[in-house]
Amino acid sequence: MQTEKVITHIVDWLRDYAVKAKCKGFVIGVSGGIDSAVTSTLCAKTGLDLLCLEMPIHQGKNQVTRADRHIDWLMDNFPNVGRQPVDLTPVFDSLVEALPKVENEEDRFMSLANTRARLRMATLYYFAALKGYLVAGTGNKVEDFGIGFYTKYGDGGVDLSPIADLLKTEVYALGDTLGVNQDIMEAAPTDGLWGDHRTDEDQIGASYPELEWAMEMDAQGKTPDDFSDRKKEVFTIYKRFNTSNKHKMIPIPICEIPEQLK
Repeated sequence: MQTEKVITHIVDWLRDYAVKAKCKGFVIGVSGGIDSAVTSTLCAKTGLDLLCLEMPIHQGKNQVTRADRHIDWLMDNFPNVGRQPVDLTPVFDSLVEALPKVENEEDRFMSLANTRARLRMATLYYFAALKGYLVAGTGNKVEDFGIGFYTKYGDGGVDLSPIADLLKTEVYALGDTLGVNQDIMEAAPTDGLWGDHRTDEDQIGASYPELEWAMEMDAQGKTPDDFSDRKKEVFTIYKRFNTSNKHKMIPIPICEIPEQLK
């Protein structure tokens, strides 16, 4: 990959899109992970306004610290960058308190994890509307179009996706060239939705390089029977996520009414 040229291409694309949309800049949620770090840096390089939101919800201290340092770095290097902390923990806790109780708390862990992402989406759009900005998405190609590893109408609710055509390993390559802080480059990827230390690999059962391989094999029409041992296991994991999350990757189904019924 011609990393420098890819960076220039994305930055130009972002700037052109915002100008044509008559928007002043971008708003992005900075999590302390590589995807938001790279995306926010690309947005900053456009020269247009960039508002970085910190939106902790019972967040691990290490994630908050990495996000904090990254925004400091952006503001030191780009005069068009601003920051806005919004502590969503009490909002989340109030919502949980207002919802009906369940017999087994574990039954709603996934639902509440996705609720965190949707609260952040709503917050991003509040500031986007307030300031005339676009919400920049941070999903990469494997997450968005491989395994659907994101929250529908949460971190999947954005105006434009600058890195959605890049594999995770390619996002790291951009991060290295852009000078993203080493603690972010070395941190294990995590969606930060659980309030603990679980990583993406813990949840998925495969690493991003493994998933990228499986995505390529799937594009070639391979099946689990073409592999054995760990490769078969990884390919099966990929296909399971790809199938169950397909609804995230296709347009919303529309019930089309036959002309003779109109």
